[in-house]
Amino acid sequence: MENEEEVGYSSGTSVSGKHYEWQLSNGHQWLRIDNDHVIETHYCQPGAKGMTINTSHGQVFIDFDKLQTLNAALKVQRLSFLPQGQTEDVGWYFRDDQLWREYGSQGSSKLASSISSRDVEHQFTLNPQGTFSFTVGSTGYTLNFSTMTQTNCTTRLSRKIRRRPKFTSNTRSLYSTSVFPMASSSQLTDGGYKWEFMADEGQWTEYQAHICSFDSSAIERQYQLNPQGQLRFKIRKFSYTLDFSRMCQVNDNIGTKRAVRRTADCESQQNSSWGTQPRWQFQDIGGMWKDYSKRYHQCSVSSQDIELQYQQNPSGTMMFTSNKFNYELNFSAMTQRNLSTTTTRSVRRLNQ
Repeated sequence: MENEEEVGYSSGTSVSGKHYEWQLSNGHQWLRIDNDHVIETHYCQPGAKGMTINTSHGQVFIDFDKLQTLNAALKVQRLSFLPQGQTEDVGWYFRDDQLWREYGSQGSSKLASSISSRDVEHQFTLNPQGTFSFTVGSTGYTLNFSTMTQTNCTTRLSRKIRRRPKFTSNTRSLYSTSVFPMASSSQLTDGGYKWEFMADEGQWTEYQAHICSFDSSAIERQYQLNPQGQLRFKIRKFSYTLDFSRMCQVNDNIGTKRAVRRTADCESQQNSSWGTQPRWQFQDIGGMWKDYSKRYHQCSVSSQDIELQYQQNPSGTMMFTSNKFNYELNFSAMTQRNLSTTTTRSVRRLNQ
């Protein structure tokens, strides 16, 4: 899972309320990466190998496993700021045949391991370069922290393991704020409206902050400032203009025009209490993130249903159906798998 976001960097101390900070160094000094919640949100997902960010040095790919960049002249580090006596909540994961699963959760063998993430973290703290043995049923395994691998003591089968911080309420979601803050937005409300454009497939697709830096709420606030105005944004190398008066989106580079619409978000208006709870989305074809909804492709679950299951077992799995297919949603790996085609898609949980 690799993503591309617009960030910058500056010197200074950690932002108040954050327990982490991502920094880049060009060999002379370490500089804080602005909007590093973008990086942190992805880093907390065990299935994320890395991501590409845009900086004044150009595009920089961060390898999450090695905590290195592909540019030898640039170094990256993640600092942790916690009150004395507190430790970071860390998850340990192993790569199953298809998915990343947390230790202590039920794997494909249907047997939960005899250890949890906390047990593995304790052993890692005692000896970060050592090994650690445990059992699942009658099978013995060895974890090697220096190579970050798990080995079956009988078959010698080796699997990759990963150590990632757990996503907490103190970790700002990438999608809870716009990457580019807007003037006076704090004085406005989103009004419960959804903003969508007509995609290539002929489907209305909601604007997403990770793609164009504006989501429906952000667009609605700008619309309230000036219903006859325009909003400009970028998606990779292209720039676009969203024209409120004509309700269209224009590609400024090649002139392509798409229809835009503003509709009442019925789900949020009918159940306003849900607005303060997390939303669950999956990454559809083309990289678009879409809400789980019983109105979409005859899906048997909604965000509310998924959140309820997640609260009961944050490391577990749940089954659901959509378009006559059966799916497994894995909370540890944050993935959705089609049990017939084995197609696996990324899943995310957004704090409102």
